[in-house]
Amino acid sequence: MSNAMYDKIWHQTQEALSALLDKESQKMIEPQRNQVFIFQTLATFYIKYVQIFRNLENVYDQIIHPQKRILIRKVLDGVMGRVLELKNEMVELELTEFHYFDDILQDLKLTPQQLDIPIPKYFLKEKLEVIKGREKILAQILADSGIDTSEVKYSVKSIPLDEAVKLIQIAERARQGRLRALFMKQIFLQEYKAKQSKILSKKVMDPWAAALRIQKAWRGFHQCKNTEKLREKEMIFLGMTPPPLFNEVSATVIQAEKVDHLRNEVQLKHEEDYREALVTIKNDLKLMEGLDIKENLQDQIRHWFIECRNLTGTFPDYPDIEEGGSAIIFSNKTTQQVIEDIIAKQEEEEKNEKKKKKKKEKQPKKAKKQKKGTKEKNKEEDKEWKMSPSVFLSAMKEGNNTYKDIWMNKDESWNFSQDYDPELIKEEKRKELESEIRVQVDELMRQELKNLKLAVDREREHPEKARKKKEKGKKGKKKEKKAKKDKDLTADRTIESLYKELVEEGLLIQALKVNLSDYIGEYSYLGTTLRQVSIEPMPSLLDVRQLITLYGIWPLGSAAVHEKAPLVKSLLLVGPSGVGKKMLVHAICTETGANLFNLSSSNIAGKYPGKNGLQMMLHAVFKVARQLQPSVVWIEDTEKTFYKRVPSEEKMNEPKRLKKHLPKILKLLKPEDRILIVGTTQRPFDAELQSFCKVYQKIILVPRPDYASRYVLWKQIIECNGGVLTSALNVSCLAKVTDGFTQGHIVQAVKAVLTDQRVRRQTYKPLTTVEFIMAITSMNPVYKEEEESFKNWYAKTPLGEKRALAITGGSTEKAKNSGKKKE
Repeated sequence: MSNAMYDKIWHQTQEALSALLDKESQKMIEPQRNQVFIFQTLATFYIKYVQIFRNLENVYDQIIHPQKRILIRKVLDGVMGRVLELKNEMVELELTEFHYFDDILQDLKLTPQQLDIPIPKYFLKEKLEVIKGREKILAQILADSGIDTSEVKYSVKSIPLDEAVKLIQIAERARQGRLRALFMKQIFLQEYKAKQSKILSKKVMDPWAAALRIQKAWRGFHQCKNTEKLREKEMIFLGMTPPPLFNEVSATVIQAEKVDHLRNEVQLKHEEDYREALVTIKNDLKLMEGLDIKENLQDQIRHWFIECRNLTGTFPDYPDIEEGGSAIIFSNKTTQQVIEDIIAKQEEEEKNEKKKKKKKEKQPKKAKKQKKGTKEKNKEEDKEWKMSPSVFLSAMKEGNNTYKDIWMNKDESWNFSQDYDPELIKEEKRKELESEIRVQVDELMRQELKNLKLAVDREREHPEKARKKKEKGKKGKKKEKKAKKDKDLTADRTIESLYKELVEEGLLIQALKVNLSDYIGEYSYLGTTLRQVSIEPMPSLLDVRQLITLYGIWPLGSAAVHEKAPLVKSLLLVGPSGVGKKMLVHAICTETGANLFNLSSSNIAGKYPGKNGLQMMLHAVFKVARQLQPSVVWIEDTEKTFYKRVPSEEKMNEPKRLKKHLPKILKLLKPEDRILIVGTTQRPFDAELQSFCKVYQKIILVPRPDYASRYVLWKQIIECNGGVLTSALNVSCLAKVTDGFTQGHIVQAVKAVLTDQRVRRQTYKPLTTVEFIMAITSMNPVYKEEEESFKNWYAKTPLGEKRALAITGGSTEKAKNSGKKKE
């Protein structure tokens, strides 16, 4: 698409955003009581913001104008934050992490695929060089220390000479047997042909009869082929089978990828030009307009001195540097407006003094009546629901206003190449230059004011002000002393040395290159209908994927979102073996370019022994994680850290070493620290529930795949491993038969069947359903009892208990209160 098309999409998206902001500002004022209506309003806002985000992310990735991209990025971060806030509101309202929007999607005429939350491409684009450099360093350290993970090393076992000779004999005899069988087959075929030719030579057929027989065979064959083609066309038309060139990449897609690559290069070039222009234009303005700005500011401040002297009889107090200097008084104001403000302040002070005197006389009589009234009002207000104030709305409104002021009706016919606009840079840099010059002018004018006071009023600084300044200085020193108390255990060491040590100890590991899109699944289309019948449905795999994006990838990828959005410090992924918990952890790291620290009990066993050693390890890990953020701290089999009873086999490894330290670490994590602690477990029942839930803020139940997800999984995994789908392979049957089997089981079965030899033989022997069923029969599925045990365990967690109370008949308010009491 051209730049004009992306500009058009941007303008349409901004219009939709401004309309949505107006609606939301109205809804925030209106209090509501109906819970269904509240959820529907939140869900519609959530869905619309997701649509806006999808468009803005696409525009930001493709548009090449540097100043437009700065504004789009600001709005994009605001929309991301607002989506997270609305998600948090929905979780508090419905008391569950999973929500279903089937009915709302129907009303808005959207498909479930349009609700999929994309990962912004700028997460990796903007720090691609840093990530590549870090990967090289990590690979070098691993290679030097002999822990090279890139090469797969196979262990070769030595065997005795007699056994080796026997193996060679068996292989040689098998080879000779195969050759002899081929030779005997050829002899048999020659003899058979000779016999057939003798029989045919004796029988002489009528040529008309022979022609009829040939016609019958040909017509039958031809008709079969035609019916097969018609059937294929019908199935393609109905959408039951994909078209013949469905999986092949078309020439238009390849061309589009080339254009995207070129566009990215132009983006980088324009951004470099823009950065250079910021410096050059500022220097030019300093030379051309610097002296004029200085003189204007001095004249303005002198006029203020004289007017204040005329109105109040004394010279004013000059604002300190900490307060902002003269910028506070003259921020977008003329000298006349400043004088009017001084007069208005004097009048207000007089009125306030009179009101205070009147209130003191009337207060004792009305105090008792007011207390009763306030209690009743508070009860009514508790019943009514209001949307909580947003941190990101102001940023979005500001971005929307700047769009309307600058870009909405801007004529860009002169700027075909979409390079920077110099006039906009001049406006920005004038303000910067003015603020810089103002600091210098303030110092001069403070001195001038002192001289005026000494000359005219014979005034000096009051002793009270001098005391205040001394007190401020003392407070600052006290704060500095308090800050120094926090000891840095590795103050004498560089981050590079700590990084190397953690890699060599195996605590900092290389994340696998796995994208979140590789976590294949399908939507749950019956979520709302099941909930209407008060049946809690199991979440689908794509619901899990969305939660990983919202709680893990978005906050780690964007610093602006992480600082202001509802803070998620820790995640727990719970589910049976093979559902892809480990894959999701690696996907978070891949999509955000995060470092991966492995603090699993099995990995830290025997490393950094003793209390001091453990403190040193945790200090080093989190120091490096903060310096090289974003970072993910992964604790595999995290139930071992919170064991109810440690098994005798594992007592030597001390699996509960981190139990006491994890809550303290979480308290120390600030919004500026883009660090996420992720735990994975397949046996949460073995852990102490209270301490488990205190550490992990969000608990995500990862289910086994349902029928729709299994169908998609079988198709995509077979194709990824070189398999060809034909009519002989019934994927629907495979998906039905493998109920209870996880993604891991399906991958194992496909790899077992699709060997190199089997892939080569597909042309004359297509794949069949029986082959895969035979491969999967030797594996143990996840039975319903096991799935129910996970559900029952989740129902005991704080959020699960609240949800259970709400379903059984108790209101959500009671559920919330009960949860708070237990906490």
